[in-house]
Amino acid sequence: MTAETPPNSLPPRSFSLSIGQLTFGSFMLVLAVIIITSTASVIAIRHIDSTFAELQRLQSVGDLAQDIDRRMNELRLAARDFVTDPGTQSVQVGEAATALGDVLKKTRLELAPEQQDMIDGVTERLTTYRNGIERISALINRRAEMIVALPPLRERFDAAIADTPDPHIASALFQAQSRIASALLARNPSAAENAAEGMRSMTITEPKLRAAVDGYADVIIGISRREGQISDIDKEVLGAEGRLIQRVTELLREVSERRGRVLSRDFARTLAEAKWQSIVLGTAGVLIGIFASLLVVRRTVRPLGAIATSIRAVAGGEKNASIPATDVDNEIGDIARAAEVFRQTLVDADAAREAAVRALAEQRLAEESYRKLFESSVDGIYVTTPGGTLLNANPALARMMGYATPQDLINGIGDIAGTVYVHPEARAEYERLMQRDGMVREYEYQVRTRNGLVLWLSDSASAVHNEAGVIVRYEGTVRDITDQKRAEDAIAEGRRLLQMVIDTVPAVINVKDKELRYVLMNRYMAGIFGVEPGDAIGRTTADLMSRYGAAKTDEPDKRVLAAGKELGFYEEEYKDASGHMRQWLVNKLPILDAAGEIENIVTVALDIGERKRVESEMRKAKDSAEGALRNLRETQNSLIEAEKLAALGRLVAGVAHEVNNPVGISLTVASALERKTSNFTAEVARGELRRSSLNDFLETSRDASSQLVANLNRAAELIQSFKQVAADRNYSDQRSFDLGDLTEQVVMSLRPGLRKHNLTLNVECQPNLMMNSYPGPYGQVLTNLFLNSVAHAFPDGKPGTVDIQVRESGKDNVEIIFSDNGIGMSLDVRRRAFDPFFTTRRDQGGTGLGLHIVYSIVTTRLGGRLDLDSQPGGGTRIQMILPRTAPLEQAAE
Repeated sequence: MTAETPPNSLPPRSFSLSIGQLTFGSFMLVLAVIIITSTASVIAIRHIDSTFAELQRLQSVGDLAQDIDRRMNELRLAARDFVTDPGTQSVQVGEAATALGDVLKKTRLELAPEQQDMIDGVTERLTTYRNGIERISALINRRAEMIVALPPLRERFDAAIADTPDPHIASALFQAQSRIASALLARNPSAAENAAEGMRSMTITEPKLRAAVDGYADVIIGISRREGQISDIDKEVLGAEGRLIQRVTELLREVSERRGRVLSRDFARTLAEAKWQSIVLGTAGVLIGIFASLLVVRRTVRPLGAIATSIRAVAGGEKNASIPATDVDNEIGDIARAAEVFRQTLVDADAAREAAVRALAEQRLAEESYRKLFESSVDGIYVTTPGGTLLNANPALARMMGYATPQDLINGIGDIAGTVYVHPEARAEYERLMQRDGMVREYEYQVRTRNGLVLWLSDSASAVHNEAGVIVRYEGTVRDITDQKRAEDAIAEGRRLLQMVIDTVPAVINVKDKELRYVLMNRYMAGIFGVEPGDAIGRTTADLMSRYGAAKTDEPDKRVLAAGKELGFYEEEYKDASGHMRQWLVNKLPILDAAGEIENIVTVALDIGERKRVESEMRKAKDSAEGALRNLRETQNSLIEAEKLAALGRLVAGVAHEVNNPVGISLTVASALERKTSNFTAEVARGELRRSSLNDFLETSRDASSQLVANLNRAAELIQSFKQVAADRNYSDQRSFDLGDLTEQVVMSLRPGLRKHNLTLNVECQPNLMMNSYPGPYGQVLTNLFLNSVAHAFPDGKPGTVDIQVRESGKDNVEIIFSDNGIGMSLDVRRRAFDPFFTTRRDQGGTGLGLHIVYSIVTTRLGGRLDLDSQPGGGTRIQMILPRTAPLEQAAE
């Protein structure tokens, strides 16, 4: 046995006689013995000759066995290459099978009849082997055609998924596609076929998507079925190959055994025939023959047996079994080296298989790790289409967006740009970056959660392209940076405020160290001392003020160092760089280090010189303002009383005009009756009284009396109403009254002014509205509102309508609505309508107190509230809500 050598290398070859040389040497040795022994022994020579012929025939059979083994190895390797690598040409397999068939035919002629059946069985298996190769070739070609047609169908399938509006169908198809890819990578055609069948069985109503799904699924099913058929045929071929190798191995063993039996029998017969001819030479010949046979056995049979044993061990799974005689330089060495190459090929194949198994296990471990990372990640992970449809999300993203599960998030979100992004332009910028760079890193934007909260997210994602280079989806992670943003905003705001305090606050701010040297000074203080802030660093107050001949004590700073606490505000004064004496309100406080020791002193000082001057001026101005206010109040009260008297005067004028009509008519009727009576008296005195004259006088007297009574009653009513209104206005005590009756009385006093102004006054009062309030102020309110409408709502004598509505408002209040359809008020006028002395008719004698008096009476004396509504060109509406019982505190006023 030779030493084991490294893989893919053979040991140095040692010189050894070939089988032909061994056979020829033995023949010459036996021939010499025969010539020397006896040329007369024809029978012995014949038997020796037949033995030699038999040896030659058996030698040729051994050579054929070697050739069969070599051809079988070539056929097996060619078939394996063709199955595992579809690019390998099937012609090599056919050539190897043809060569093996030729060798089998040649071997069959050399074998005995009982061994020819074995060769016939191998020939049949070889025919099956060829048919299997042809079937595999046809299946591989069909599979290659389907694989070529797969990319366009997959692109169409991905595009259809991206365009579908249904996120459920898109997610299901995406998951089915992932299962198909995983099954194909794992070389599991049945799983891929089942996944494709499930995809094709989905209910899809969209025709375009239905066609894309069916086309893609059909190709996957076809490829999976062809892959399964190739695998089944491959197994059958490998099985046939194993049986063929077993047959050849058994054939080699039987040939070797037969050769030994033939040699033993022939030599025994030769010795029996030759022992009578020459005992000595026969014995010598036998010994020489035995030596030659032993030599042949040692040089051929034993090495071949050892090689066959090693081959069987390799076939049994012992890949590390050593192949002997690989260093022999003859035919046995060639067989041994071929067997070693075969063993090494099996070792490499097993190593490749184990590597593939390890790679598959690592891939599954990586997929499991990714799934665990996807589920347990604290950051949100998502998969979306370019169109904005969410395909997948992890629980962290669902919780971040306010949903219980990722599926709820997928179902609850439609278009991401419209439902999630606070600013849709942020999504447009995201897609632009994806198109340009294929990725985004730390891209920040705002989103709105399910409950309406606005979050800041940091997004890192990449685009996934198909084989055509088109983006089919975005995959990324998001991190909630809302708290970080708030902290950044707070820090930025703090820095901004601090900068404003240091640089823009009109106050002296500085920081000194324990040596009373400046370490910080704001620009305001630098301007006071006439230096730049940077030039003051490291210098003392005495150094700075000595430049312009001034001085200032450091005693307050020393007190802070001694006490270790702030001094509180105190006043001091000193000269600035321009020589002016400045007054300051100062506070000093210490800054402590981690050990509690004073590290710095902070000084804040406010310029109070101007404040002191202003305080003096304000005291003088206050005294003047208080005097002016007293005068203003006296003037206002006088104007209010004048306005009341003017309104009362207008009321008296109206009543006088109204009373003048019935009184004038009464005077006319009385004058006519007087003349009629004089005429009647004259007729009686003359004695010319007739019955007809008497009747006419009586009729005239009755008519005149009726007219006098009616007109005088009308005048009496007007005078009584005027007396009541005048009394109410002069009578400030609280009393009970019917609001409807009081309103009618006030309106009656206002009607005389309607005719000359071409106005219509409509009054609608709810009956039996009893109030315990102030009737005089209430009448003053209605009178002022009416006079204000006459003066301002209908300029140039334009006709119009004034409406007064009085009704109950709840249990304890009444509502009075005064409205007109006049020109209305602008926004500025409406805002200032109740201000004292504001009027738009000052050039026509207006005082601006009419509506102010209304507002004061309603809100103070009557204890109610008032609302004004007016638009330019839309008239004016004033709503008053008054309590039925005026408040006691208002009455006290």
